[in-house]
Amino acid sequence: MGYLLDQDQKELVAMVKDFVEKEVKPYAAEYDKTGEFPIELYKKGFEMGLHCLDIPEEFGGGGVDYMTVAAISEEMAKADAGYATGITASSLALKPVLIAGNAAQKKLFADIVIPGNFAAFCLTEPNAGSDAASVRTTAVKEGDEYVINGSKCFITNGGVADIYVVFATVDKSKGIKGLSAFIVEKSRGGISVGKEEDKMGIRLSNTTDVVFDNVRIPASNLLGKEGEGFKIAMKTLDLSRPFVGACAIGIAQRALDEAVKYAKERVTFGRPIANFQAIQFMLADMDIEIEAARQAVVYAINLVKAGLPYSREAAIAKCFAGDVAVKVALDAIQILGGYGYSREYPVEKLLRDAKIFQIFEGTNQVQRIVISGSLLK
Repeated sequence: MGYLLDQDQKELVAMVKDFVEKEVKPYAAEYDKTGEFPIELYKKGFEMGLHCLDIPEEFGGGGVDYMTVAAISEEMAKADAGYATGITASSLALKPVLIAGNAAQKKLFADIVIPGNFAAFCLTEPNAGSDAASVRTTAVKEGDEYVINGSKCFITNGGVADIYVVFATVDKSKGIKGLSAFIVEKSRGGISVGKEEDKMGIRLSNTTDVVFDNVRIPASNLLGKEGEGFKIAMKTLDLSRPFVGACAIGIAQRALDEAVKYAKERVTFGRPIANFQAIQFMLADMDIEIEAARQAVVYAINLVKAGLPYSREAAIAKCFAGDVAVKVALDAIQILGGYGYSREYPVEKLLRDAKIFQIFEGTNQVQRIVISGSLLK
């Protein structure tokens, strides 16, 4: 593994690896088949503190450094990418609070999540995916409160969250300059869960519409200032992309591991297919691509740690890792042949899980816009 970690960090990653291997991986195929949300598996993860790794220690969280979080994210995704997505979605919701929140807001978020609750990041709408300027959810200020109305879609943890970070416009005429970010507790009332998505992959995660109907929150729940929502959202997505990449790498690594195992066991023409150069070269290329993607993630995180610009590098890490996950999963299916296409073996599921990593948290086409924009400034 290409993360350079000290002994304490390695022990933490190993502990998480052991947990997901024993408590998540054996049950993933069945939950994938039924589409049932595995709340008991998540509760066990909460007991491990997986949902609050990067909440600062001063607010009761793990205060785990980003490189270790990336390594842990990869291990969780190797066991099941849907489970990893459900866990890391709470971290995604945390990031705008860390970026723009004050101490009281950070404490509010931590006090709700740490006891064992989900959080959700609510930006996407039916007509506002890549185009955040098209957000129609509104936040109208009335005295010392904001009243939020609107509907969000494709929200990870949408149906199970106890706290949301919601992006809404305070002035539609201003476009993205009217977009603002708010902390919204589920207990405020007026929040309902809409359609639950029946997804192709990452089926152990919860993805729903969330409807806000005259939801009143105190003005103190505004993150940063009015009109800073777009900036906060973009900074959040920049910061989250290396970790999305780490999860994609987890899928790819699992696919490679399954392919290697099968190649050693499958005998044809009197010898294991691992002895054939055609298979060896495929496996080598898979390994090269995975390690290159992992190092892209590591480099982006090192830039974050150094306080240097990292938007381009985060986009590269997310884009490349997502593409690699799909390609490596496809190659694993090819190596397993007919068995790869069968649900008897796990690699077809890995391909279904991998595809979303080219789509969510900024499509890979959007990542290429970010990257080319950096080149052409």
